[in-house]
Amino acid sequence: MDTLSRLLDLARPQASLDLRCLLSGAFDVDHAPMEPGIAPFHLVLEGECVIETADGAPVPLRSGDFVLFPRGTAHRVRDTKRGTTTAPLVTGHDGLLPIKSNRAAAAGELSNGVAPLAELDLLCGRFVYTPGSSALLLNALPDPFRVSLGGAHALGPLQALIGLMRDEAGQRRPGSLAIVTALSQALFTMALRVHGDEAGSAPGMLALLADPRLAASVQGMLGAPERPWTIAGLGELAAMSRATYARRFSERAGMTVMDFLTQIRMTIACDLLRRTQRSAAEVGEAVGYQSEAAFGKAFQQHVGVTPGRYRRLPDDGAPAAAA
Repeated sequence: MDTLSRLLDLARPQASLDLRCLLSGAFDVDHAPMEPGIAPFHLVLEGECVIETADGAPVPLRSGDFVLFPRGTAHRVRDTKRGTTTAPLVTGHDGLLPIKSNRAAAAGELSNGVAPLAELDLLCGRFVYTPGSSALLLNALPDPFRVSLGGAHALGPLQALIGLMRDEAGQRRPGSLAIVTALSQALFTMALRVHGDEAGSAPGMLALLADPRLAASVQGMLGAPERPWTIAGLGELAAMSRATYARRFSERAGMTVMDFLTQIRMTIACDLLRRTQRSAAEVGEAVGYQSEAAFGKAFQQHVGVTPGRYRRLPDDGAPAAAA
C-alpha cells in the first residue's frame, strides 16, 4: 500500500453529501461550526462564489474548485459581489439531494421536482473521520484546504471526475447518490495529491510525500513503526547524510524527525486500539515501546487520555492527537 493510501486508511474519512445549493444574484449562506471528527466540504460544479471565515481572508472559488474545513470551521458562502440584499432561501428536494435556492420561482420549481436554474451550482457535504488516527493527515491540512481542480492546468482525469459528478447530480438516475458520494471520496484523494505536488506547498505530510527521497523514509516509518529508528538510519533510506536529512526533513515537515516518528506511532496505536482487540501492551510493542508503562505515558502525553480510555470513547468523541 502506498503512503497516501495508508494515511487515508488510518484516517478513514467517510464522505456524505448534505445538499446542493443553486443560487443566483446576491446570496449569503451561513455554515455553523462542526463538532470534532466532521470536516465539511464544498465543490463548485458551475459558477463562482466566495468563502468567508471569521478570522481569514476571503477564499474565491470557481468551477472545479474544492474546499475542505478539516477542523469544522464556521464559514459563509457568499456571492462574489458580496451584495447586502439577499433573497430568502427555499428548500426542496430534486430526488437526489436536498436543494437550497434563492430564486423567486424556486419554490414552485422544487415542488414540481425541477432543479432551479442558477448562476452557482455548489455541492455541499462532509467527511466524517476517526479523531486520533486522523492526526497525520487531516490535522496537518490548512483550514480551509482549497485546491483548484477544474482549471486549464488540471489533469484530464480530474476534469472528467468533476464532469461525471456534475452529470450524475443533474440526471438523478437510480444509484446517482451512491455514485456521487463515492466520487467525493476519490475527489478528496486526488485533491490531496494535487496539493502536495504544488510548488511552495506548506510544510506538512503532503509536502513530505511530494519529496521522493523523504517519502521513502516516511514509508519506512509507517511500514515498521516498531523498529528503533535513528535519524542516521532514516537518512540512509533517503540517501542523505544524517545532518542533511534532519535539516531537509524539518523544513518539509515543520517538525523534527523524532517528533514526526512519535506522531506516526501514536496514530497507528490509535488505529490498533480501535480496530483490534490487542492489549495496550501488545499495541505498545507494535509501535516500538518496550513496556506498557512507557507506551501508556507517551500515549497520554500525545493524545490526552490513557489507551484504555481512548478505546472506550465513542467514534465521535475521541480527542485528536496533538499536531
